Amino acid sequence: MATPSKWTSKDMVPEPRDHRVTLRPTMLSDLDFVVGVEQDAANRPFITPWERTQHEGAIRFPDARHFVVELDAQRAGFVILQGCRNPNRSVELKRIVLTPKGLGVGRASVRQLKKLAFTQLGAHRFWLDVKGRNLRAQALYRSEGFVEEGRLRECVRIDGTAKGVIHGVIHGARDADADLFDDLIVMSLLRREFDDRVAQGRESA
Repeated sequence: MATPSKWTSKDMVPEPRDHRVTLRPTMLSDLDFVVGVEQDAANRPFITPWERTQHEGAIRFPDARHFVVELDAQRAGFVILQGCRNPNRSVELKRIVLTPKGLGVGRASVRQLKKLAFTQLGAHRFWLDVKGRNLRAQALYRSEGFVEEGRLRECVRIDGTAKGVIHGVIHGARDADADLFDDLIVMSLLRREFDDRVAQGRESA
């Protein structure tokens, strides 16, 4: 059977569809929404949720950028950048958390964030880390040009909320009370690699 046109690779990562995805600065009035998105059962296994005060700090701190992702003018998630004033020009995609799945919102957001990091923030390196079990996100980042730099083995302890979702899948947990740990995979995209993608027509300038 032919692969549907909205999918672009064997990893089944969706292309952006006919929806308008935009980023806008997060306001304090958005924080109930932001915290709620992090607590969503579909997202918790892949992130370490922040306290509300941490999000407030990211909104106010000059080295960070906190954005709400909107899909057709409706809130669909949020993203956080850190290191925006890093003297080594290394900007981190600290977090991207979305509610709609399979609509290409993640890909559209990553493309906008790459352009922001390199053309507005002057980044030399745009990097992130992603949990080892988050295969869908890894496939997205690779297809968007990010290169794996290394793996921090079993460095993240999985909290009790997520255990029920993934019990027995990671590293052969023996029972429901056993500690589970996951890897963090560090990935990055360099400015010259981004420029090459622009020259090839794979990125918008």
